[in-house]
Amino acid sequence: MVNYNTAALIRPMVDGLLASAAGCGAVQIVALDNASRDDSLVALKSLGDRVDLIVNAHNVGFGRANNQCLARTRGRYVLLLNTDAFVAPDTLGQTLDYMDSNPKTGVLGVRLVGRDGVLQPSCRYFPTVTNVFLSRTGLARWFPWIQSMDDMSWDHASDRQCDWVPGCYYLVRREVIDQVGLFDPRYFLYYEEVDHCRAVKAAGWDVTYFHDTTVVHIGGESAKSDSDLTQGARQISVLQIESELLYFRKHAGLGGLFAHLCLTVLAALILNLKSALKGQGARGLGAPWGHVRQVFTLALLTRWGTQPTR
Repeated sequence: MVNYNTAALIRPMVDGLLASAAGCGAVQIVALDNASRDDSLVALKSLGDRVDLIVNAHNVGFGRANNQCLARTRGRYVLLLNTDAFVAPDTLGQTLDYMDSNPKTGVLGVRLVGRDGVLQPSCRYFPTVTNVFLSRTGLARWFPWIQSMDDMSWDHASDRQCDWVPGCYYLVRREVIDQVGLFDPRYFLYYEEVDHCRAVKAAGWDVTYFHDTTVVHIGGESAKSDSDLTQGARQISVLQIESELLYFRKHAGLGGLFAHLCLTVLAALILNLKSALKGQGARGLGAPWGHVRQVFTLALLTRWGTQPTR
């Protein structure tokens, strides 16, 4: 578990995890604090020897922090669990049993719901230059034959193979980690698990959505706290854009990256046209171009998606 400014969530999350671990054999918890500025260290240290604690002096990002934790782990399986993800009593046992019974499954995710019980995207498909553009512009419904990242049209009441599962509950087989590693350290935040699942599938393993247990995922707590402390909401957006650029350059090449940049401009034109037709005024017309400026600025800073900025 990687923590950043979520002190109030740590104990209930760990208590729920330990309750779910009953009967699962030996369970090791490795917790890393990523230079939090709230009372997280107090909360983590209060757990005593129930956790193997790592304390970073600087925030190294989500992917790198999980790679740090990995070096301490010893189990047949490694579970990445967010501090804002609360497991059900049967979650750990059910998912471990599934992995034991399905040796081709390399990565397993579960049914995710919000605090209000509403289903969250849990069984996802790889982003492409095209589906990102269609999603941003709201045109996806006119192109039903193009697979969107989040297909919510089915009932999610059956197991399914997919491209990737969210990292808030991310169960990985040790053999997979030995074969392909964990996260590409260039991603500071976002796209780590997308990129990792590509490597897992390329190595011949399945990525599976498991429907028969539910994890309550609050979502955005680290970002919310960072915004309160540092007015970092804009920074979160920048990190997402940067990771997207790194991802497209890595998996679609320079041509794919340039196609993404061109479609970003086209998306701004379409969104401006929509705003004008709705009479939303100058603010509605300006926002898409602010996004375009961020994307092109980061394209330059990342040397066209070849290196991170931090």
